Amino acid sequence: MPKTPVVFIHGLWIHSTAWAPWLELFDANGYAPVAPGWPGDADTVEATRANAEHLDDVGIEQICHHYADYIETLDAKPIVIGHSFGGLIAQELLANDLAIAAVAIDPAPIKGVKTLPFSQLRSGFPVLGNPKNRKRTVSLTAKQFRYSFGNAISQEESDALHAAWTIPGPGRPLFEDATANFTRNSPVEVDTLTAVRGPLLLASGTKDHTVPKAVTLEVLGMYANNPASVTEYHEFEGRGHSLTMDSGWRDVADVTLEWLVSKRLDATSPAPTA
Repeated sequence: MPKTPVVFIHGLWIHSTAWAPWLELFDANGYAPVAPGWPGDADTVEATRANAEHLDDVGIEQICHHYADYIETLDAKPIVIGHSFGGLIAQELLANDLAIAAVAIDPAPIKGVKTLPFSQLRSGFPVLGNPKNRKRTVSLTAKQFRYSFGNAISQEESDALHAAWTIPGPGRPLFEDATANFTRNSPVEVDTLTAVRGPLLLASGTKDHTVPKAVTLEVLGMYANNPASVTEYHEFEGRGHSLTMDSGWRDVADVTLEWLVSKRLDATSPAPTA
């Protein structure tokens, strides 16, 4: 029996290799996990940092098409698991019937979200504070990372994560997200009302500065009027935006695995053909 593929999608400023412990865990649980990077990412953190210009002007539509094209190479429709902007992209892929299920962890807001907490504004300011950043890449300092990602962990751990996994990120996705409610055919628009799709789990850390839980709860409410599709929510108490890669990552991964099993998407279930 073929293994069910699982595609992990990273968010802004984090390299795909940060998913390595998840890949090992999901492989041990019988899945076929992969973590392809965004278009413009190199294979390593170091190489991506050295060639940041390859990410200049990369936008959400291009990223979505990149993953859709990758999925077409698989033998079966995957489960998609995304963090931050990766969580937004996971919802796009699911709504377009390119995945059998999705888990969106601290997902960037989709079009229609009106909640805008101060911490979210502050987290995005290193990019949004300069309009010229729309078409270029921007790196986070250790101090900026500490506020946006590492506020719920120690300074030492935050600095270590920043050194290990951060890469320059394209500014365009943040500008596209920030202007979504004023843009026709926005690339962050997701069909929350009529899409007949597989199950979706939205997850949020209660101390997340970058995507506060109020934002994710509003997204959950947008799905409430779609009776044809399952959308559920899980909250991680006391966790910040680093929850998928800090020392507590296993708690998040275990909840994800348990949820998949509850939806009969464990690794022993037949993988639907693509």
